[in-house]
Amino acid sequence: MIELFSANTPNGKKISIMLEEIDFKYKVTKIDISNGEQFKEEFKKISPFSKIPVIIDHKNNRTIYESGAILIYLAEQSGKFYDKNERTKINQLLMAQIGYVGPMLGQHHQFHHYNPGKSKFGEDRYFKISKRIYQELDEVLSKSKFLSGNDYTISDIGTFPWIARHEWHDIGLKKYKNLTRWYLEISKRDAVKKGFSFMNKDESPPKP
Repeated sequence: MIELFSANTPNGKKISIMLEEIDFKYKVTKIDISNGEQFKEEFKKISPFSKIPVIIDHKNNRTIYESGAILIYLAEQSGKFYDKNERTKINQLLMAQIGYVGPMLGQHHQFHHYNPGKSKFGEDRYFKISKRIYQELDEVLSKSKFLSGNDYTISDIGTFPWIARHEWHDIGLKKYKNLTRWYLEISKRDAVKKGFSFMNKDESPPKP
């Protein structure tokens, strides 16, 4: 049994989607990040940087934090979505999501969605970067079906929930045909639908 400590965020959804994809039994323990629950000493014992998500693999008595590390761990445990012959390419796209796509879109959320009007510099900067991310992902997907090649992998699972907030970005997903094609294909997967709604059964990936 996997215990998932999480919140209803893109990083949280990465792991619930992965767990659904590999068909591992899991239970969710909600961490209320809006009230600072992630900073409590009890949670910091399993997440030293006070971040969600975290999993405890009770079967193997292992605790793993950081979403990318969790995806790799679950991929290795299940033998799915992490082809050993393509791991260098998969890792590159996954690390790009963790170090670039997620953090930059996250800053765009902060300035454009949560705190509009407080910093023109912040809004302009992260809107411009977010548009570039859309274009760059579109270019990658003009050359292959999925981000790391022709197979669906953890690099796609890691990136999808961030693009699923396209309504917040006001960039216009439909303008990017390859990214839209990729997004729609992943949106149709049953495991993605289940994982996306892991904290809100009425939630589904928004249409482009």
